[in-house]
Amino acid sequence: MIDDAFLFLGVLLGLSGLIIWVDKTRGWTFFRYVPGFVFMYFGAALLNTLGFFSDDETMREVGGGVQDALLPAMILLLLFKCDIRRIIKLGPKLLLTLVVTSLSIVIGFVVAYLVLQATLDEEAWKALGALSASWTGGSANMVAVQGILEAPEAVFGYVLIVDTVLYSFWLLLMFGSVGFSDKFNRWTKADTSYLDAHTGAAEEEDDARIDLPSLAIVLCGSLAVSAAATWIGTLLPELGEVVTGTTWTILIVSILGLVIAATPLGETAGSSEVAMVMLYLIIGIIASGSDFSSLTEAPLYLLAGVIVLVVHVGIMVVYAKLTRTELFSLAVASTANIGGVASAPVVASAFNRQLVPVGVLFALLGAFAGTFIGLMTAQLLHAL
Repeated sequence: MIDDAFLFLGVLLGLSGLIIWVDKTRGWTFFRYVPGFVFMYFGAALLNTLGFFSDDETMREVGGGVQDALLPAMILLLLFKCDIRRIIKLGPKLLLTLVVTSLSIVIGFVVAYLVLQATLDEEAWKALGALSASWTGGSANMVAVQGILEAPEAVFGYVLIVDTVLYSFWLLLMFGSVGFSDKFNRWTKADTSYLDAHTGAAEEEDDARIDLPSLAIVLCGSLAVSAAATWIGTLLPELGEVVTGTTWTILIVSILGLVIAATPLGETAGSSEVAMVMLYLIIGIIASGSDFSSLTEAPLYLLAGVIVLVVHVGIMVVYAKLTRTELFSLAVASTANIGGVASAPVVASAFNRQLVPVGVLFALLGAFAGTFIGLMTAQLLHAL
């Protein structure tokens, strides 16, 4: 049994490194449908279930301290590439589609909670709020909301399973939608000409190499900002159960991340890579408090996720018919919400390779807004 804090973190770092290495170098197909961080969660949770990690208070405090330090730094780094000026250039209809998509998911969570409230854990609203952050932003947003609301690790494990299972199903469905897009567009009488303005705008790949100065800026700078934002957050007033010191901290680094993205500093090499390593470690720390013996309630949360998706589809189909929107926008906006930066560009390329930037920018906007949408959803559920 591991009861040393440094060894505990060393095991999680080693597991993170192994999964990332396998994911990025082996080219195994299933990593396209099941993200590596899911294996991180299951690996750390399995170690805890088998009794490898002790419940030593000091070890848990160190893990929680590392999580609190890395979370704002990770959010900051992930927003380095989110240039709001390029997002505005998408045009009003594409942006409206993204807004309606996110709103439909929030409504879906409200409906699911109303239907299943009596059978769910009393703190399920926290976990569902975290899941809504993932389904309107990404995994980093889910972790951020979990940290802000302090959702129980066991309940958070349920929604992570839901996120994984339904995300994989949804990605396959979005790929499959390409085959009947023409029929759908004829049914909605969609005008696809406005997309021509974005055709051919594919971004050049970033060939910048990670060197010592860039690594120093990314790693040292993000942790320094994280420390400063955390300190400022403790000085600001708390408003209810949602707007806490952690909420202020996340808000500060999110706004600062958008500001940096509009400057040359946003192009610093290594920001995404370092942020992903931080994400793996944070998920490992959260998972180390989970126990697989308590997974009997997971099917209820899976049912909640299915209800959310059914409501989401219903609203988006009605929206498409009323506004004559083509299937490309719906599929990419939906994937950008439920999937994120990794999957939205892939789905966009399945429709038209030259429209990949639309998927990228959709996902980046979600990466910024997801945390706040998740907190709003959690507040709605808590009020119910």
